[in-house]
Amino acid sequence: MSRLGPVPTQAQPTAQRKRPRIVDLSFEVYQGMVVYPSVAKPVIVEMEDHQQMARSMGTDVLGITHLPNHCMIVTGDHVGTHLDSWGHVNPEAPRAEGIPLEYCYGDGVVLDLTAKQPGDEIWSDDLEAALHKIEYRLKPLDIVLLRTDAAKYRDEKRYLTDHPGMTKEAVHWLLDRGIKMMGIDAVGFDPPVPAMFERNKFWEAHRVMLEREYYHLENLCNLHLIPPPYHSFTVSVLPIKWRGASAAPVRAVAIVHDE
Repeated sequence: MSRLGPVPTQAQPTAQRKRPRIVDLSFEVYQGMVVYPSVAKPVIVEMEDHQQMARSMGTDVLGITHLPNHCMIVTGDHVGTHLDSWGHVNPEAPRAEGIPLEYCYGDGVVLDLTAKQPGDEIWSDDLEAALHKIEYRLKPLDIVLLRTDAAKYRDEKRYLTDHPGMTKEAVHWLLDRGIKMMGIDAVGFDPPVPAMFERNKFWEAHRVMLEREYYHLENLCNLHLIPPPYHSFTVSVLPIKWRGASAAPVRAVAIVHDE
């Protein structure tokens, strides 16, 4: 008994709530990984190991022979799973530090485009068919994830060429429905570079940013691990706040509430 009276006890929950499952949609970043043409590959170097750090700080003579180590990372801003800023294409628009966070967390939907072949273009008809298949109607600020399964061979050279890509028309179709954030499990949002040169159509999906504000993710993975109905989950793609960068790395995850 407390001097102030009985101590209240915390009410016990009638049923324990099941924790959501996290599906990692992000690449592992490492030296030698496959990256988009002309993008600087990452370099990750341990500057001082645990014993070197102890000697550097002078604790080794006091018997503390291991201290926390540290590394140096040099990388391009379009390496691994990343979010392209509006300013990546539009020189008048904000760059990575200006990506609106309200577009980076919300309801997600996976559209199955695995029937598209390497080099194919993705049109609005393809998006409509994928939505019809899962009986879902887009709502504003949904985060649309385009599943091609190209990321399953992200450690191979063909990752640079064996994927479809979005058309300008398809991007506008999504924007017209209030979508601001979209992403793909491929090295680029447009068709592969050789296919663009064959068609004489260059980065048209990217260049929609010259006309309208929108954001897209590249190098997603594991979209095949998101379970049916492919739209009852939450997406988090919060970017690092890199001032002046044209893109920012994200730790993309799907938060799935299993029944």
